[in-house]
Amino acid sequence: MSKDFIEVRGAEEHNLKDLDVTIPREAFNVVTGLSGSGKSSLAFQTVYAEGQRRYIESLSAYARNFLGQMDKPQVEAVEGLSPAISIDQKNAANNPRSTVGTVTELHDYLRLLYARVGTPHCPECGREVGEQSAQQMVRRVLELPEGTKAKIAAPVVRDQKGAFEDLMDELVADGYARVEVDGEQYDLTVERPDLDENYDHTVDVVVDRVKVSEDARSRITDSVETALEEADGVVKVILPDAPEGAEELGGSAARRSGDLAGDGDDRVVVEFSEELACTHCGIDFSEIETRSFSFNSPHGACPECEGIGNTKEVTEDLVIRDPEKPLKDVFEPWSYKRSYYRTRIQSVAKHFDVSVQTHWENLDDDVQRQFLYGTDGEVVFERSTKNGTRRKQKRFEGVIPNLERRHVETESKSTREHIEDYMAVTTCPACDGTRLKPQSRSVLVDGTSITAVNRMSIGDALAHFESMEADLTERERTIAEEILKEIRARLGFMTEVGLEYLTLDREASTLSGGESQRIRLATQVGSGLVGVLYVLDEPSIGLHQRDNDRLLNTLEGLRDLGNTLLVVEHDEETMRRADNIIDMGPGPGKRGGEVVAQGDFDDICNANDSITGDYLSGRKDIPVPGERRSPDAGELVVEGARQHNLKDLDVPLPLGTFTAITGVSGSGKSTLMHDILYKGLARRMNDNTSVDPGEHDDIEGIERIETVRLIDQSPIGRTPRSNPATYTGVFDHIRELFASTKLAKQRGYEKGRFSFNVKGGRCEECGGQGTVKIEMNFLSDVYVPCEECGGDRYNDETLDVTYKDATISDVLGMSVEEAYDFFEANSQIRRRLELLKDVGLDYMRLGQPSTTLSGGEAQRIKLAEELGKKDTGETLYLLDEPTTGLHKEDERKLIDVLHRLVDGGNTVVVIEHELDLVKNADHVVDLGPEGGEHGGELVASGTPEAVARDEGSHTGRYLRDLLPDVDIEGPRADRRKPAQEDEEELEAPAVSDDD
Repeated sequence: MSKDFIEVRGAEEHNLKDLDVTIPREAFNVVTGLSGSGKSSLAFQTVYAEGQRRYIESLSAYARNFLGQMDKPQVEAVEGLSPAISIDQKNAANNPRSTVGTVTELHDYLRLLYARVGTPHCPECGREVGEQSAQQMVRRVLELPEGTKAKIAAPVVRDQKGAFEDLMDELVADGYARVEVDGEQYDLTVERPDLDENYDHTVDVVVDRVKVSEDARSRITDSVETALEEADGVVKVILPDAPEGAEELGGSAARRSGDLAGDGDDRVVVEFSEELACTHCGIDFSEIETRSFSFNSPHGACPECEGIGNTKEVTEDLVIRDPEKPLKDVFEPWSYKRSYYRTRIQSVAKHFDVSVQTHWENLDDDVQRQFLYGTDGEVVFERSTKNGTRRKQKRFEGVIPNLERRHVETESKSTREHIEDYMAVTTCPACDGTRLKPQSRSVLVDGTSITAVNRMSIGDALAHFESMEADLTERERTIAEEILKEIRARLGFMTEVGLEYLTLDREASTLSGGESQRIRLATQVGSGLVGVLYVLDEPSIGLHQRDNDRLLNTLEGLRDLGNTLLVVEHDEETMRRADNIIDMGPGPGKRGGEVVAQGDFDDICNANDSITGDYLSGRKDIPVPGERRSPDAGELVVEGARQHNLKDLDVPLPLGTFTAITGVSGSGKSTLMHDILYKGLARRMNDNTSVDPGEHDDIEGIERIETVRLIDQSPIGRTPRSNPATYTGVFDHIRELFASTKLAKQRGYEKGRFSFNVKGGRCEECGGQGTVKIEMNFLSDVYVPCEECGGDRYNDETLDVTYKDATISDVLGMSVEEAYDFFEANSQIRRRLELLKDVGLDYMRLGQPSTTLSGGEAQRIKLAEELGKKDTGETLYLLDEPTTGLHKEDERKLIDVLHRLVDGGNTVVVIEHELDLVKNADHVVDLGPEGGEHGGELVASGTPEAVARDEGSHTGRYLRDLLPDVDIEGPRADRRKPAQEDEEELEAPAVSDDD
C-alpha cells in the first residue's frame, strides 16, 4: 500500500457495507452524501476512531487508565493512518464561567500581560497607584485612637497548600513564638498547628503586639520594618478590638473578619503593601498576580456576583404585573399570604392617606417607591389581639427588600421557588457584568483595562494589540514581546476562520455548534502541526457564503502544511475546492453505506448514479416557487430591538407567510429570534416569568397568533432511553397495538408491559438497555449484548407477544421506512411515521438512542412531532438553521414540509444561510451589514427578489445567481470552480473581504 493514501478495508461500522475506500494523504477530502448514508460512520466512527485508538494504545497502561480509550471500530484494516484530531460541532462549554476568551486560552495570556506590565490605578480617584513606604504605614497606624491594641504581623504564607512544618521550625529558630494560621492563634513554644497539606492556608507571623501611641512610634516603626522584611514588602495590622471607623484605615484592603481568633465581632485586619497604595484615597492594594484577573478565583472575582457577571434580583415588572389592579391586590408575590400582608398594606396606605381600593397606576411616584422599597420614615402598624388593638411604630421594609431578604434567609424550598418567580437575571450592578473586582478593573496597559479588552470583538482586539507595542516603554516591550506575539497570533487565527465579530467576554454556552468548531479549528491552525489527520463535521454550518471563503482558505492552509483533511460536508463551494470527494449512498440507512462516486468535483458531477452529482451539475435543483404569498394576515412587529448589537430595530414579520432571517455571521439573527421574539412572546403569551427577553420596546400583533413554538437543535433527550419513537409518541400507539393482541389480552398485559423503562416487561438484567458495560481498566469499556435478553431489552414473556410475527424489540430495530410499510393497516402509527419520512428521516431506526442523533436530526424530529399535533392554524413556528446536516435532496423535502405548515394558516420564521431555502421564502429579513458591533442593522427586507436587488446586501449578491428574474448591474457572487491550472486564482477567495 502506498504511503500516499489512507486505505480502509472491510468497514462495517453502523450501516457501512464491507466498505473499501482509499483516501489521499496531505489532501483536502470531503465526505458527502444523503443524510444517514454513512458519512459520519466512515469519517468519525471508523477512520478517526481507529487513529485515536492506535495513538492511545501506544501509551503506557498507566496513562491509558486516565485517558480511557475509544472502542475498536468494526473494520478489517485501516492502513496509512496519522495521529487523528476530531473537530466536531459540540458546544465549547456549558459552564456559565466559560467565555470565548477562556476557551481559546486568550484570557490566560491577557492575565499574564496585565500582571507583568499593567499599571494599577485607584478605582476611586483614578490616580496611578504608587509605592508606600514604611513611614507612611506607621503614620496611618498612628491615626488610630490612642490606646488601640494592634498586632503587627508578617503574612509569610498566603492561600497556599501545604503542612508548613519546616516553616514553623524556622520561625521558632528565628525567635518568633506567635502565629495566626487561618485566623487561629498558636503559640509555637506550646503547640504546632496540624495542617492538611491538601488545603490552602494562610500563615501570619505576629512580630509585635502594641498599644497605639505617639510614644510607641519607634517600636511600631521597627516592627513594621521587620514584618516587611519577613513578608517581602507586605504587613498586616490586626486590630482585635477595633474602634468605630477602623476599616477606613486601609480602605478596601481592610476587612472585619468576625469572630476569628476569638477576638469577637470587632476584629479588623488591615493589609499594607510596600508596593501599591493610593495615598490620596487611603486605599491599599494587594500584590498584582495573574489570579488577580481571573473571575474564577476569589482573588479576582467580583465579590457580589462571584465572577458570574449577573445576579438574580426581584424586579418591579414582575412584582407589579397589572398596574390597573387596586393597591390591596397589586402585589402578586404577597397574594398567597393575604391576611398577614393585607394588614401591613392597610397600615402603610393609612400612613399615606390613600385607600387600598386605589389603583396602583393612580398613586404618586413617590408613594409607589416607598411601597416597593420601604418608607422614608416610621409607620404605625395596627394588629388586633384578644386584649384589643396593639400598635407598633417602625419603618416599613418594602415589598422588594422583603422578598430579597426572605429569599436569602428562608430554609423552605417552596418559598424560595415562589420568590424566584418574581426574580430576573440582571447584570451585576457592582461590576457592571465585567466579573472582576474594582482593583483588577483599575489596572491599565496602554491606558486600557482588561475588562475593556474583554468587551472588544476579536477583530477590534487584534487591531488594538497590533498597535500597542509602540506605546510601551522599552522595559515593558521587553517583558511583553512574547506575550503580545501569542495574543496577536491567536486573534489572527480566529479572524481567519470568520470569528472576528465575537467578543472575548461572550459566554461559550451561547455559541453555535459551527462557532465552537471554528474556535477549535483556529486553535489547531495555531498549533502548526504537520502530518496530522483532521476530521471535521460540517465546519461551514452557521457561516454566511460571504465568510465561507476565509474558512476554506484556512482549511487549505492546514493541508498545505502537510496535513490530511477529512471533512463531512454538504456545502457546494467546499466541494468545489476539495481535492477529493467521497460520495456516500446510494440511499439513507440500510440503503446506504456504499461509495457511489469518488474523485474531484467534475468526476462527481459526471457520475451517473450520484444524487449529489445531479444537484452539483444542475440536472436536479430546488425550484423557485411560482408565486410568493401575499401578507394578507397582518404583521407581527418587533419594535425597538436593542439587545446585544441590535441597533434599535423595528422589524415587521408578515403573518401567514414563510420568512427567512439572513445576514452574515454575528449580524444579530439569533438575538432577534431567540432573545427577543421567542422569549418576548413566551413571556407575554404563556405568562412565563422565568424567561427574560432581550431589550426591546414592544411586539405588536401578538393577538393575531395563537401560540409560538421554537424548534431548535438542542437534544431531544439526554439518555440512551430516549429515542425517536418515544419522543414523537408513536411508541405509545405501538405499545397499545401489542397490548391489544390476543396473547397479550389472555395474559392480562397492558401497554405498560411493553415499555423498556419500567419494571414488568423489560429485562431486569440490563434494565431495558439491551447492553451491559464491561469495565476494562486501561482498555476501553466494552459494551456487550445482555446475556439474559440477547440485546432485545425485554424478558421472554414479553417477547412471546408478536404482531405480524414481529416482537416489540423487532419493531424498535426497524427503520422509519420499514415500520411505515409494516404498520400499513394502522393509520395512527402510519401518520406519525409519514411525518418522519416527510422531514427526511426515513432511514432512522425507531429505537436509535437520542444521544447519537445530530443537531439537525434532533431538530427534524421536533418538527415531525410538531406536525403530529392538532393543527389549529395561527401558530408561529421558529426554526434555527433547519438545513443543518441536510443534503440537497433532503433539503427539498424539508422545504415542502415548511410550505405545508404555512399553507395550513401558520407562520414560519427561520434563521438560515442556505440559499435554496432562502429563495423559497415569501419574505426575507436581512441583517448586517457586518457582524458584531458593525452589524445589528436592517439591511434589506422584502421578497427574495427585492433583497437580491439591494446592492448593500451581502445575501442579495449571492441570491442573484439563483433568481433568474432579477436583473441588476451590480456584482454577482462568483461560484464557479477555480481553474486547476491557475494557482493564483486558486489561492484567492471568490469574494474579497473588501466587497
